[in-house]
Amino acid sequence: MTDDKQISAEEIALYDRQIRLWGIAAQARMRDANVLLVNTGALANEIAKNIVLAGIGSLTVLDNATVTPLDLGGQFLLEESDVGSNKAEASVPRIRRLNPRVIVTADSTDFKEKTAEYYAKYDIIVATELDVDDLISINEICRQNSKPFYAGASIGLYGYIFVDLIRHTFAIEREKSNLPTKLGPESATRSIIDVVVKKEGPKLKEIVTKEETYKSLSEAIQSDNLGKLRPRSLLKISPVLPAIKAMWNFRKHTGAKKPASHTELGTFHDLVLAACRDFSLPVGIVSPEFTASFARNIGTELSPIAAILGGVLAQDMLNYLGRREQPIQNFVIFDGDSSVAPIYSL
Repeated sequence: MTDDKQISAEEIALYDRQIRLWGIAAQARMRDANVLLVNTGALANEIAKNIVLAGIGSLTVLDNATVTPLDLGGQFLLEESDVGSNKAEASVPRIRRLNPRVIVTADSTDFKEKTAEYYAKYDIIVATELDVDDLISINEICRQNSKPFYAGASIGLYGYIFVDLIRHTFAIEREKSNLPTKLGPESATRSIIDVVVKKEGPKLKEIVTKEETYKSLSEAIQSDNLGKLRPRSLLKISPVLPAIKAMWNFRKHTGAKKPASHTELGTFHDLVLAACRDFSLPVGIVSPEFTASFARNIGTELSPIAAILGGVLAQDMLNYLGRREQPIQNFVIFDGDSSVAPIYSL
């Protein structure tokens, strides 16, 4: 991906509002970006819509699944006539119509057959609605190729986004304060590496360049960072976080996607409590009623929730390309019971 190609006058007119927001150089990086979207669903539909309308260079949709009647409820890129067709091939024509300037292609083969060389062709890889072992495998390949990785899922009223940009540099512009901005660590994951002061009229502004470092998914889900918070803050952690880990572990242990009996629901509840302990969270944040609600939502897609998560994930991808905003670090949880989407640094 390069940012040295000039933006045409037609592109400036088309993307005028967002160029005013983050500049021509950022738009050029978006225009040159080659994105891979692994697995399609309601969340993937929203991500594809947002990044294509923003003017990325190209998008490949990778999915070997077949469209079923159940897919039509939450996936607006599919129609009834697509039932029985490959999901990637059925989605691509409607994605193309959103922005004819973007090159959109379908790959109807199995993502599990892809090699590291395949993923190396892309600038950003996004995987949705996959099991944790598959996500970890793709994430590790991305790290081998120094490629940013996004993962996410829409789980009925709940959902998550995970971000691994490995090591990312970005700059923010702000009014200069009376106190000097010091180089060095700003947090456990972020450092200030450069400061440039400039004058705009009577005011002084500074461009602060920061570097953010990330954990892989396999590291993040074993993290006990949250245990360092104050007890009062720990009690405010959303139970959706341990429930997501429990969902992954339930599938690994039982082979089933969701609990189907009272006994299995009890097993799932025990896994949620175990996940709390893994994250060093108090088990009191989880109730049997919440566990039952989360279990019922597994495997369902709600368009409004997918739209929220897809908007947040797509915007962070554009922030990454623009290098002008603080990126997500590193887990976003959507809790539909309380209508909040906290970010946790695992």
